[in-house]
Amino acid sequence: MTMPAPDRRRAPAFPLAAVLAAVLATAVPPAARADATVRDDHGTLTVPANSPIAGRLTVQPVTLSTPSRAIPIPGAIMAEPSRSLAILPPLTGRIVSLAIAPGDSVTRGQVLAEIVSGDMAQATADALKARAALDQAHRALDRALGVARAGGAAVRDVEAARSAYLQAAAEEERADARLAALGGQGATGGRMVLRAPVDGIVSAVNSAAGAYISDVTAAIMTIADIRQVWATASIPENQVPLVQVGQQADIAVPALPNQVRHGVIAAIEPVMHADTRTLQARIVLANDDGALKPNMFATVTVQAPQPARIMVPQSALLMNNDQVTVFVETAPHTYVRRIVDIVYDDGALCEVTSGLAAGERIVTQGAVLLNDD
Repeated sequence: MTMPAPDRRRAPAFPLAAVLAAVLATAVPPAARADATVRDDHGTLTVPANSPIAGRLTVQPVTLSTPSRAIPIPGAIMAEPSRSLAILPPLTGRIVSLAIAPGDSVTRGQVLAEIVSGDMAQATADALKARAALDQAHRALDRALGVARAGGAAVRDVEAARSAYLQAAAEEERADARLAALGGQGATGGRMVLRAPVDGIVSAVNSAAGAYISDVTAAIMTIADIRQVWATASIPENQVPLVQVGQQADIAVPALPNQVRHGVIAAIEPVMHADTRTLQARIVLANDDGALKPNMFATVTVQAPQPARIMVPQSALLMNNDQVTVFVETAPHTYVRRIVDIVYDDGALCEVTSGLAAGERIVTQGAVLLNDD
């Protein structure tokens, strides 16, 4: 009887090391299998200094941060009131020439207009008469003093001549001062020359050559010096506490889209505007190039400081059982998980509202290597 040949196929042989690894894998708890170099003692994790994990952990102290909040406020560009002058006619009369037009640049002392005025003619005549009277009084005083030295005049005659001289001098001074106030030095025939009191730009002209001036309170023209202007911000009532004098401000003007001016809030009006419920703040801006024009729209952005708060990197935060946690270093290479409350943010930093104190050290990089849950 022929016996069947034995099956020579052999079961695959497993190396001894593989078998031992499989046995140990079933005996070691999952947490230890994750990384045998991290020791867990009832929630306190210790990473030996020579562990490869230790070199991948970054630990930093928790610090308080004082962030600022950008507050955009609508505003406008204004000419400084002290640099914007309404040119008023000092006397009534007729304008015989007007040498400027809106938009013209003028310099201090430049002729703006010429006006023929009867009052100017009277003022000029008064000044001439006062000078003549002063000259006559001076000669009379000299004669009286000469006679007195010769013994031929009484003291009262000298005193009378001196009093007349002093009165004439006072009258001459008054007449010259009035003529100077009218800008009529050297004027003849009642012709008055109106000159620019400051450098600037003619922003408005309200009359023309040939017009008669009957109201000396109506401006003939306006000159604005815009080498320095104001940026005004209309602060809404609910944002008033956030804006203070001395804060930095950025000024953007739609008409100049590629430019941002920087300044400091110089003043805030003390009284709120009843119609708009806003307070006006002003920033002084240099404008040597003249690019900023009065009445341009502007947006004033103020950096308002916020209360100090704890900010930590997003990389330090871990989710653990629907709770946000961080690892706090309690001793060198020793860490404890801590539950924290945060304010979610899309930035690199996140605000922690509770669970951490300034000065504590937390794992900011590599914390996931300790996250064994």
